[in-house]
Amino acid sequence: MFGRFYVGPLAIILGFLLDMLLGDPPALPHPVRGIGFLVSRGETLLRRKAGGRERLAGTVLVITVGFITFSLSMGALFLFYRIHIGAGLALEAILCWQILAARCMQIEVMKVYAKLSAGDLPGSRKALSMIVGRDTENLSAEQVIKAAVETVAENLSDGVIAPLCYTALGGVPLGMLYKAINTMDSMIGYDNQRYLRFGRTAAKLDDAANRLPARLSARLLIAAAAILGFDYKNALRIYRRDRNKHASPNSGHPEAACAGALTLALAGNAWYEGKLLEKPVIGDALREPKSADIPASVRLMYGAEFLFLPLVLAVNAALRFLFFAVLVPSGPRP
Repeated sequence: MFGRFYVGPLAIILGFLLDMLLGDPPALPHPVRGIGFLVSRGETLLRRKAGGRERLAGTVLVITVGFITFSLSMGALFLFYRIHIGAGLALEAILCWQILAARCMQIEVMKVYAKLSAGDLPGSRKALSMIVGRDTENLSAEQVIKAAVETVAENLSDGVIAPLCYTALGGVPLGMLYKAINTMDSMIGYDNQRYLRFGRTAAKLDDAANRLPARLSARLLIAAAAILGFDYKNALRIYRRDRNKHASPNSGHPEAACAGALTLALAGNAWYEGKLLEKPVIGDALREPKSADIPASVRLMYGAEFLFLPLVLAVNAALRFLFFAVLVPSGPRP
């Protein structure tokens, strides 16, 4: 159905290279935009039908969007591989590319870095506002730097390691299903009056889906820190001490490792929609933040991704070999 066992790893490699080279060109259609459309329209429809049963309506939305995303991915791959193995490989590589978000994150945070380097603090705040949910209008330069670094650390988990994890285990369909879960959480998984009940299932499912990738991300960051010359011993120390300080059960893991590697204090209080949210500090302020910490966090992100890629390829190849050569030895071959 998906080709011989070597096709999957090749598609992942091609997708990885496309992400490195191109990122997310705004002019090209992206599956996440389609998922977002489904979530938005589904929310409108289900809220009208909910009749006060918001938790149930939100659960129906999660199941429906997840099923559609997985089924469309599976069906498209089946069709393209039936046409020709080259067509299937091309589609799988493109979808692998669109599952990943490392290059996109690099581009966005480097806009923040460029503005800071030019002495344009208002411009850096505006650039930062495109990638974070907090209020940025009154942030100092140091706060802008820390927010950008935190965002890179969190993106490593849900934009790079988690998609690779699920693509390794279940190919593009499972990778796209994870992307749908993550998108739903970003759209309706808020702890506010509007979404507390409606988005509860999306938020909890996203927490569960990111549990392993977040912890893998932290360990990969520590290993990358050792290889790239950052303070890996401090990264390990801060990770062990502060990983559970974050309100999220997962975000604190890569954030603590990154804070330790860069010898920074991250997190702390922040303003959201005009309201102060008190949060504990993660890491020790062994020095003042500097703008160079932003590209440094990007190097750590890529270092962790490069370290993880060989394992992803090995797991995907082994599982595909098991499926095609052992479980269904007489199954279709493209």
